[in-house]
Amino acid sequence: METLRGWKGVNTMSEVKLKKGEPIDKALRRLKKKLDKEGTLKELRNRRHFEKPSEKRRRSRRRSV
Repeated sequence: METLRGWKGVNTMSEVKLKKGEPIDKALRRLKKKLDKEGTLKELRNRRHFEKPSEKRRRSRRRSV
């Protein structure tokens, strides 16, 4: 699989196979749970905009306090 440009260590896509007779809503719910467990959406939101190293340090300090 192709890696996403600029994403270190990311080389797979999450997928959920639809079971026979399974509603799409249920499959979407399983996909969302899987993405949440992997942290994919959180990572995407964090990388939406560039964050300076000083901002990263400031954010990590706030989180630890």
